[in-house]
Amino acid sequence: MLLPLAGVLTLFLGASAAVLVGRWVDGALGRAPLSESQIVPFTGGREPQTHAWNRYHVRYYTMAVLFLAFDMEMVFMYPWAVVYVQEGVTALIEMLMFIVILLVGVLYAWREGALSWQ
Repeated sequence: MLLPLAGVLTLFLGASAAVLVGRWVDGALGRAPLSESQIVPFTGGREPQTHAWNRYHVRYYTMAVLFLAFDMEMVFMYPWAVVYVQEGVTALIEMLMFIVILLVGVLYAWREGALSWQ
């Protein structure tokens, strides 16, 4: 009964040992820890005036969400094409409902001005 689990346990122990040995070798042969001046981002020798995240406008996040919406649409459309052959009209109605939900999201983003770059 335990024979199938022996392989999984052996693989887990082997992977854990490899990680531990790798960490030990890195600690033993690795470079010295970084000093405080080496950790600070390079800004021409001065302290940074703003945080790095301040450069990104919220518009980029909205565009990322739109990209994910279209990406998920394509992820679901490929398997749907296979199922459509078997299911017929039921699968077509379900996909139309899915596309309408995505269209509502795109229309909302358009109304909020997420698609304009001004």
